[in-house]
Amino acid sequence: MEHLIKITSVGTISIPKDFRRHLDLQKGDYVKVVVDGDSLVVKKATIS
Repeated sequence: MEHLIKITSVGTISIPKDFRRHLDLQKGDYVKVVVDGDSLVVKKATIS
């Protein structure tokens, strides 16, 4: 899967619906963002 996503003026991005479905992400869930070289890696996070 691949999408071109525009960054808003305040620096936010939206995670496309098919990505959210694939990772079972729901409103209110957390993700972890990691810099890996010249890439951002977004990972599903579990908060206990």
